[in-house]
Amino acid sequence: MMELPKNYSFKDAEAKWQKAWEDLGVYRFDAKTKQPVYSCDTPPPTVSGKMHMGHAMAYSQADFIMRFHRMKGEHPFYPFGFDDNGLATERFVEKKCGVKGSRMPRPDFVKLCLRETVEAEKQLKQSWQGIGISCDWNLQYRTIDDWSMKTSQRSLLDLHKKGRLERKEAPLVICPQCQTVIAQVEMKDKELESFLNYIEVEAENGEKLQFATTRPEVLPACVGFSVNPEDQRYKHLIGKKVKIPLIDRWVPVKGDEETLPEYGTGAVYYCSYGGTDCIDWLTKHPDVKPVLVMDVSGRYNERAGKYKGMTSKEARQAVLEDLKAIGALKKQQPIKHAVNVHERCETEVEYVATKQWFIRYLDLKEKFLEAGAKLNWHPAHMKVRYDNWVKGLKWDWCVSRQRFFGVPFPIWYCAKCGEAVFADETELPVDPTASQPKAGQRCGKCRGTEFVGEKDVMDTWATSSLTPQIALKWREDEKFFGRMFPMSLRANGHDIITFWLFNTVVKSLLHEGKLPWKDVMINGYVTDPYGEKMSKSKGNVVEPNVVVERFGADALRYWAASCSLGEDLPYQEKDLVTGQKLVTKLWNAAKFCLTHLDKLEGGKPEKLAPLDAWLMGKLNQAVEAATRGFEAYEFHKPKMAADHFFWKEFCDNYLEMVKDRLYNAQAYPAEDVQSARCTLYTALLTILKLFAPLLPHVTEEIYSLYFAGKEKAESIHVSAWPEPFQEFADEKAVQAGDLAVLVVAAVRQFKSSKSLSLGAEVKRLSIDARERRLLEPLARDIQAAARAKELAFEKPAEPLQVADGLAIGVNV
Repeated sequence: MMELPKNYSFKDAEAKWQKAWEDLGVYRFDAKTKQPVYSCDTPPPTVSGKMHMGHAMAYSQADFIMRFHRMKGEHPFYPFGFDDNGLATERFVEKKCGVKGSRMPRPDFVKLCLRETVEAEKQLKQSWQGIGISCDWNLQYRTIDDWSMKTSQRSLLDLHKKGRLERKEAPLVICPQCQTVIAQVEMKDKELESFLNYIEVEAENGEKLQFATTRPEVLPACVGFSVNPEDQRYKHLIGKKVKIPLIDRWVPVKGDEETLPEYGTGAVYYCSYGGTDCIDWLTKHPDVKPVLVMDVSGRYNERAGKYKGMTSKEARQAVLEDLKAIGALKKQQPIKHAVNVHERCETEVEYVATKQWFIRYLDLKEKFLEAGAKLNWHPAHMKVRYDNWVKGLKWDWCVSRQRFFGVPFPIWYCAKCGEAVFADETELPVDPTASQPKAGQRCGKCRGTEFVGEKDVMDTWATSSLTPQIALKWREDEKFFGRMFPMSLRANGHDIITFWLFNTVVKSLLHEGKLPWKDVMINGYVTDPYGEKMSKSKGNVVEPNVVVERFGADALRYWAASCSLGEDLPYQEKDLVTGQKLVTKLWNAAKFCLTHLDKLEGGKPEKLAPLDAWLMGKLNQAVEAATRGFEAYEFHKPKMAADHFFWKEFCDNYLEMVKDRLYNAQAYPAEDVQSARCTLYTALLTILKLFAPLLPHVTEEIYSLYFAGKEKAESIHVSAWPEPFQEFADEKAVQAGDLAVLVVAAVRQFKSSKSLSLGAEVKRLSIDARERRLLEPLARDIQAAARAKELAFEKPAEPLQVADGLAIGVNV
């Protein structure tokens, strides 16, 4: 007799199979495969922190899809990367090692970052393996490794050749805390308490007027005023000048129909730069020249006069005190307003003009919108976020950063004239701060021979946006790249549609003229049980490693399948307990089945017994529903279909009704017993396959202990996804079985109402004679499950309504 161990130990089984899958190469990609390839552009997590529950949910959901396609006969290309360059990594290393990158020799700090990220990645890899991700770790990459660096630098050279890369001075956003330029997408709004400050200025005709501002600290950079031409209070001042207090600078008053007379005092002052409105105003009035008082460090320069060396916060206090001293600060009104902050450190951003490298793409907005429309979005409504972002783009993509640890620009500058000199592709990857251009290189402008390397590094998204190219060996193996690009799927969170997804579309369109993938699946957030975002400050953070240790990876994955794609998912322990109960039930159901399968002999019976035909019909429905769900990226539907079939149809109904045929086989025709055993084998194997993408460990454990020796595939995860059993597609059998199940359920309910045990015998079970033709083939199974000494098709004396047109009677 085949028996499983009494209990299933998820800790032992999960560790065993995670090691075995890698050792045996179960998920290894074979470039020579003849199978169709299904590829996933997997999000490379940053190494600046631990795995969190959002990671656990999102990567599990993508893994459901990859495991399904593997079982469908497609060969997965499933790489995994780590995003380990850029500001986040610098902050992580500085905090961990107690250093400051700005106070160390750059080569030493870079070496430290490389060392620490390698160690951090080992820990992260264990976390991702610990939740059963079926990627090929032989395809692992790092966004700071030599290959990624070469790909990123190659991209830059290609964009230069295409005329899309340019260096220019322009107003940009900086983070004073991080002391670097940041992109439009790296900002978020934060509501702060502040004051609307009413300041008095004097016009050249001696007239006094007031303006209101929340940013008095940029007064030293004031370049002009605007009033509405229809505003009777000020229209006569248009074309005249006013004197700015404290700095004694005369600036023009312009007429602007967009100025709102009802806001503040109706007079608006503009600086270089107080925000995007100031940038727009200076663009609209090119005769007004900017006065630049702040540098990239976030401190005021000599043009700010006595405020030189101050930060904005320091200057605000100083300016207000000085204005009070001369009587120019007339009123302060408390307000709450939204300000732009850096999404990483939540520092208020500043706008400065500085020379940076840009990828020019604002002229391609319509092309980007057309590209977004060609992607298959799952769920479809997530496309709105992409469209809104593209429509709202205001600036070209600034890709240079004033940091230390990142991909270097493959650029030098002529020491004599400052002309940019680009590396040759054969030199890549290159660090221009540590090497010189190839021998014999001369400046194309002045023929100089001495060069200075670019110190800035690239925006981390300039490299992360190339994950398809990095994974597919772009420009290195053109045949392989041509066969594999575009990739099948991109999976990422809705919070990085504007970061990673959009930028990857940009790079692929600029380099290849096509989309990087065919489908995108967008996941939501994980919240606490009350719908609040998890954060350390709220004390509601849950660590995935702790969850896995307590409930098991399969239970965690089951929880991750509990929502529709794109929905936020609350972390609730009851869902983990439910998943754990399912794992235990699968094990116990398999134990029961396998005790009866040791006597399974011969092939399939020519004809299934009626109850078995009913089960196979129900199984067909579950297989069809699960397949449709996975194909549409609606993984919660396969979970529901497998759950319903396993718990209700298989365990609650079929196993209870077939037990007598299995335990008392000698009392039944041999072909009916063989039918039951074959049905058990097929149903259990199919149940395991339906759950395999969601619960990879327990399904593999059961499969390996029995089915691996009988089926062609050594692992359930490379076995064939179940197809509907067309030979058992019998609607009449399903109809009859459904009625039989209702009859047995009604008998159980009757027993409960009479305080009888479910195993108690009844003298006689009467079934409405009108259902004899449909139910008579199932009579013996019904009688055994109902524990009835007699069963008759007759008019019940005291009828119990079971369904429309069907009544039964129970005589105890």
